[in-house]
Amino acid sequence: MNTNDVIQKFKNRKPSILGEENYFKSSVLLPLIEKENETHILFEVRSMNLRRQPGDICFPGGRMDKEDQTPLHCAVRETSEELGLAEDEINDVIPLDYVVADMGRIIYPFIGHITNPNNIVPNEDEVGEIFTIPLNYLLQTEPEVYKINVQLKPEDDFPFDLIIGGENYQWQMRHIDEMFYKYNGKVVWGLTAKILNHFISQLK
Repeated sequence: MNTNDVIQKFKNRKPSILGEENYFKSSVLLPLIEKENETHILFEVRSMNLRRQPGDICFPGGRMDKEDQTPLHCAVRETSEELGLAEDEINDVIPLDYVVADMGRIIYPFIGHITNPNNIVPNEDEVGEIFTIPLNYLLQTEPEVYKINVQLKPEDDFPFDLIIGGENYQWQMRHIDEMFYKYNGKVVWGLTAKILNHFISQLK
């Protein structure tokens, strides 16, 4: 194969994330509602009956199905199922920056306006409760930030003889900033806090 053949092969290629087909993909919606003439953000508390992360605070959302045409479709579908809303009650759905997270996950966050919050009937199988936080409070409140150190640990049979430095190779240790928002006894943290902070920073 000559150089021109290689160039033609790649000429119109659109880049994506390496190995993206193996990633766990999900979408979430950061729901905006009007409450007492003020904009609030709605959160869910995951049902204690769920196998994964019971009791955690999150946004509506979930894993993309094969039937989901786009991440946006997934976010609206999941929000509709979890909050008992018709899909046409979820409007102005706009993408935020997507998250490539640990352990091979891609999360596609969106903001959206729930026009009839009085119609919300949470799915008890998935949602323990819902609550809201005023947007103005979040605009005026900085999250608490703590660091989690992440260190690489090779397997026992790792081929140190194949790398420069061998067993003395200086692996880079990194850290993750973990954010916490507190409001009326509720604590928003993890990826939900990360997405929330991104949203707030874009507003500012």
